[in-house]
Amino acid sequence: MELRLYNTLTRHKDKFVSLEPGKVSLYTCGPTVYNFAHIGNLRSYIFADLLRRMLEYNDYTVNHVMNVTDVGHLTSDSDAGDDKMEREARETGKDIWELARYFEGVFFEDLEKLNIEAPVVKCRATEHIAEMISLVEKLVERGHAYETQQAVYFDLATFPTYTELTRQSLEDKLTAARDEVQEDPEKRNPADFALWFKAIGRFANHIMRWESPWGVGFPGWHIECSAMSMKYLGETLDIHTGGEDHIWVHHPNEIAQSEGATGKKFVKYWLHGAFLVVGDLSKNAQQTDEERRMGKSEGNFLRLQTLIDMGYDPLAYRYACLMAHYRTKLKFTWESMDAAASGYSSIKEFVTRAHQIGGEEQPWVADYRERFKAAISDDLNMPMAMAVVYELIREAEGRKEYGVINALYDFDRVLALNLKKSAEAATSVDSDVEALIKEREQARADKNWARADEIRKILSQQGVTLEDTAQGTIWHKG
Repeated sequence: MELRLYNTLTRHKDKFVSLEPGKVSLYTCGPTVYNFAHIGNLRSYIFADLLRRMLEYNDYTVNHVMNVTDVGHLTSDSDAGDDKMEREARETGKDIWELARYFEGVFFEDLEKLNIEAPVVKCRATEHIAEMISLVEKLVERGHAYETQQAVYFDLATFPTYTELTRQSLEDKLTAARDEVQEDPEKRNPADFALWFKAIGRFANHIMRWESPWGVGFPGWHIECSAMSMKYLGETLDIHTGGEDHIWVHHPNEIAQSEGATGKKFVKYWLHGAFLVVGDLSKNAQQTDEERRMGKSEGNFLRLQTLIDMGYDPLAYRYACLMAHYRTKLKFTWESMDAAASGYSSIKEFVTRAHQIGGEEQPWVADYRERFKAAISDDLNMPMAMAVVYELIREAEGRKEYGVINALYDFDRVLALNLKKSAEAATSVDSDVEALIKEREQARADKNWARADEIRKILSQQGVTLEDTAQGTIWHKG
C-alpha cells in the first residue's frame, strides 16, 4: 500500500520512498532534561511513536534515534539567554549531572507509561562532544563558519537555501534577529547562530565545558542534533520529526550546518507535530475560547503524573491524542480528558467480552483491515483509523460476531492501547473464583436460579462482574 506523509519541506503530502528498501532512518528531537516533560511535549512523542509503529505495520525496519539534550540549549532558541541546564542547577542548588540524569529518567518513565517504544538509539549530547567538534571543524574548513572572541558561528550568507524550510525571507529573519538582544558584536549577521560557545564572558562560569580547537567551551544546541543524527543514521536521513516550533529556528539551522558540512541533502521528509493548547486548567473552570500553548513559561505546565494522580489511566491521554490529527492543534480540557477516559473504557469493555467469546474471523472483517491500514498510511490519519475501529465494533455488536478480536489486536500494534493485556487482566481470576463461575453455570443448567443468584452476589462482592450472553457466561474484574 502506498504511504503518504506531509512533508514540511514541500508543504504537501509526498509519497514515501525510503533511501534503502524496507528500512527507515528516523530521527526525533528529544528532550532538554532541565525539568519534567509536560503533556504537550509528550504529545509530540506520541506522534513520533505512531509514525514509527505505522512504518513497522507496513513492514519497514525502523532505526529510530532520539537525542537527549543535557547541555547547550539556551533559554532562547537563538543565542540569547542562559543554558537551561545551568540555570536550573543554579536555581535548585543541585548537581547539574545528577539533575540531567534524574529528569532524563522521569522522561523515559513517562514514555513507557504511554506505551511509546524506546528509541533504538538514545544519545546524550554530553557523550558526543568529539563528533560535534569534528562537525564544526568541517564547517570552518568549508568556509561556512567563523570564529569571534566569544564563539564560533555559522555564516548564513554562505548558505543561500537557508529559508527553504520556513519559506520566510532572509531579510525577515535578519530583521527578527536584530530585534533580539545581540550578545556578540562580532557577529557578521544578526541571525548567524552559534556552533560552539567559549567559556568566557557571560559563560565564564559554565560548569559543563570541554577542550576544543577554539578554547574551552561547550556546543550550541543546534549542532548537537546534526552530529548525533549523522553519526547513527548517515549523512542523509529518511525522516526527521519534531514540534512545529522547530520549523522556524532549530531545524533550518540543522539543515544549514549538516548540508554545509557534507554537501548532501540532510533529510528527505520533515514531519512536525502541532501544539497541545489549553485554557484555564483549574478543574472546575468555565472553558473559554482562549488557547495558549502549554509550557512552563506560560504557567500552564501539566505533567502526566498529575493526570495519574487524578485517577486517569495514562493511556487515556494517548487515546485523546489519537482522536486528533498530529498536524492539528489539540485543545486540552478536563471535559475532553473525561471523554477520552470514557471512550477508552468503552473499547476495553468490548475487547474484554470479545476476548472471551471469540469465534472465527468472518470475511466481512477484511474490509475493515484494509480501511484501517489505508487510514494510517495516509499521513497518519488516526481520527479516521479510530472511526474504522468504532465502526467495526458496532457491526460486530450488531451481528453478535466476536471473531473481530484478532483484527483489533492487530490494529493495536499501532494504537498501542494495551487492548490484549487489558482484556487478559480483566478476565484473569484465581481458581476459587473460576470454580464458582463453573458452579453457577451448572446451577443455571439445572435451573437452580437461587444458587445462581447467590453465586453472582458472592462474586460481585469480590469485584467480579458476570454477564450472561447467548454464547455463554463471561466475566470481568472491576
